[in-house]
Amino acid sequence: MDAIRFPHLGISLEHVGRSFSIGGFTIAYYGIIVAAAMLCGILLALRIARKTGQDPDSYFDLAIITVAVGVVGARLYYVIFSWDYYSREPLQILNLRAGGLAVYGGVIAGTITAVLVARHKKLKPLGVLDTVIPGVALGQAIGRWGNFFNREAFGRYTDSLFAMELPADAVRAGEITQEMLENAVTKGGLLCIRVHPTFLYESVLDLAVMAILLLFTFRAKRGRARQDGDVFLLYLVLYGTGRFFIEGLRTDQLRIGQSGIAVSQLLSAVFVFGGILILILRHRRAK
Repeated sequence: MDAIRFPHLGISLEHVGRSFSIGGFTIAYYGIIVAAAMLCGILLALRIARKTGQDPDSYFDLAIITVAVGVVGARLYYVIFSWDYYSREPLQILNLRAGGLAVYGGVIAGTITAVLVARHKKLKPLGVLDTVIPGVALGQAIGRWGNFFNREAFGRYTDSLFAMELPADAVRAGEITQEMLENAVTKGGLLCIRVHPTFLYESVLDLAVMAILLLFTFRAKRGRARQDGDVFLLYLVLYGTGRFFIEGLRTDQLRIGQSGIAVSQLLSAVFVFGGILILILRHRRAK
């Protein structure tokens, strides 16, 4: 029941719990990882601010507010597009330990908050977004491992090199497809499914995006080569492109009503084309 295996890589983790107890109080690994992700993201943003000659203290206050609002936005986004379930189980809306934070909800809420706080502090909003967005990418990369412990955010059936094997009883029934059941294997008396570890794919994507953003931040000089806001727009293009394809593999997509349209894929497409268009227009105008 607690096993998570990567059979073709020879990795077998037989006892991966979802939580642990201290003094009778249960602490979810998901919560610890999300908290660590936020802290690492804030620390990276503060370091970038210091390296680029900005006041880290201003960013510390901004980061605390933005992260708090971002978490609320991530949860609201998830709840809104999963309303069929939460309308029947309203008390579960506050149960963050079970998962259910949508990245795009956090990005949208966090971006709006960062711009408003930056204006209040008389900082350049686009420059602020450029400074904090590599930390957002790092936080996403770490936070995705909360999905690993929760056995969620995985993809459809695969028997490829990176296939992840999970006991069927350990995941939500609604995320198990007929194809998974048809190709299931039995180990230790348990029916196990093999799926794409899309949480891992996205974690690797986020680290790659962060690395590119950092290179662009410190290598490209301001002016025609880089304007305030370019790093943030580059994030939208790079992350949006990768997320569009990864989202297509998942079986737990949040959809717009009964349309069958995956919300994250639609937003990814909007962010990619919007980001590219704005980058092209603003640099043409600069020339």
